[in-house]
Amino acid sequence: MIPVPSGVRVWLATGTTDMRRGMNGLALQVQQALQRDPHMGDIYCFRGKRGDLLKILWHDGLGMSLYAKRLERGRFIWPSPTDGVVSITAAQLGYMLEGIDWRNPQRTWRPELAG
Repeated sequence: MIPVPSGVRVWLATGTTDMRRGMNGLALQVQQALQRDPHMGDIYCFRGKRGDLLKILWHDGLGMSLYAKRLERGRFIWPSPTDGVVSITAAQLGYMLEGIDWRNPQRTWRPELAG
């Protein structure tokens, strides 16, 4: 789990993002498409086209971090592209990373066996 300090805002970039992008490409997307500063300490989340891959960009004051999470089964719940950028709480981000619908927290699926 990402140690999210209190007061940090979490932003979901609606729509889909090219998951080949790295740290610099996503930071540029935050600046140009979302009209925000990626170095202010907010967390920015991006979802791939298939919906099972999530990338998180965060500048913690010392440097930029890029986290990735892929669900083995299911998809990350994501707002529609018409919503623009959406803000969620750190708790809702925790639900999302666990594969739980952050709008209505209920566990969707948990693997029982590895492999």
